[in-house]
Amino acid sequence: MLSWLALAAVSAQSAPASAAAPTAVYSLDERTRWAAAMPPRWNGTLLLYSRGYSPAPGKPEPGSPAQRQALLDAGYAIAASDYGSGGWAVEQAVPAQRRTIAAFAAQYGKPRRVIAWGSSMGGLVTTALAEQPGSGIDGALAVCASIGGSLGMMNMALNGAYAFRTLVAPDAGIQLVRIKDDRANGGRVDAALAEAVKTPAGRARVALAGVLAGIPSWTSPDRPRPADGDHDVQAAEMARSFVRGVFLPRSDQEQRAGGVFSWNGGVDYRQQLAASGRRPLVEALYRRVGLDLDRDLAALKRGERVRANPAAVAYMRAHYAPNARPLVPLVALQTVGDGLTSPTMQRAYADAAGAARVRSLFVDKAGHCTAPPTAILAAIRMVEARVATGRWSAPAPGVFTPYRPTPMLRSCFRNRRCS
Repeated sequence: MLSWLALAAVSAQSAPASAAAPTAVYSLDERTRWAAAMPPRWNGTLLLYSRGYSPAPGKPEPGSPAQRQALLDAGYAIAASDYGSGGWAVEQAVPAQRRTIAAFAAQYGKPRRVIAWGSSMGGLVTTALAEQPGSGIDGALAVCASIGGSLGMMNMALNGAYAFRTLVAPDAGIQLVRIKDDRANGGRVDAALAEAVKTPAGRARVALAGVLAGIPSWTSPDRPRPADGDHDVQAAEMARSFVRGVFLPRSDQEQRAGGVFSWNGGVDYRQQLAASGRRPLVEALYRRVGLDLDRDLAALKRGERVRANPAAVAYMRAHYAPNARPLVPLVALQTVGDGLTSPTMQRAYADAAGAARVRSLFVDKAGHCTAPPTAILAAIRMVEARVATGRWSAPAPGVFTPYRPTPMLRSCFRNRRCS
């Protein structure tokens, strides 16, 4: 059974629920609940947690148990809402989170400072709060975040999906858009992928599709980081995250937008591969098995492209595309090997926003949202120091690693031309 539809983007380092301090749950309205966890001695800072994608609202949880306990031990109060909606509920989440700040203040007293903090889709919610005037927050931490926004993220995923269906499984019944059942479609992709990776040629083409989708060359938290020249292991790492990292839940977003919002008309895949910085990896895999890379790129050029509905694109721009102009200090934190939310998005956002507004931090680990509580706490303290002093402090030694991802191939920010 595929698991990406159940992603809530909590840390893989989570402790059992019994290890965390209890939370109190309240109602914002008949549909929306919020929860709070208070430390024995509150330091005056409220951490507003935004959860990741979940098909249903679920119980409002202020972070994973391990994260929550570490932050409570440090004196922080934590609050979170369930957004009042499941799915890609960014439109509903932002106002629900703003109301949660007010509800917390009424219940526990006005915080001295509010730091928004969110993971995966919740990192996009956090980013949206950071970009809104009068949001009620003083700083933000986006963790393992869809920080590049859904338009860019899903266009980049379409890169990989289009290449996979065209070159690997043209007759497998795989849908790129207008997907009625994400899980069933993902099952078809999973079956086609299992056959493809049995052959060197199939593995090379999967690697090409993975590179075009922005999947990093290390994705498995249970395996060491591949050596730079170990192309076979890098290809295997991309394949391990391919289904969940490329065929992301799309049907819910299309329903919200009122149609297809992704497109690849006019995209030059030869240029995309060159811009990825990883053409040598793909060339080496193709050359080893005698495949003609130019022929495959020509096939991608000739293939039937996907067209978007302009009204659907406009909806997604309004609700799911950041402007890369945060109004409060923002730290973006991610693992080096996140195969579900491409680290290239974090680079694109940080580059577009500039170093005065945003700091980009990486943990030398793989997996989606697997940064340990120590990294979360260190990043939050970095945000707080920036709010207090107006200057960025140096990253905590031994917690973060210097890293610059490859470029985002299909960046798309609000009020800017999409690539």
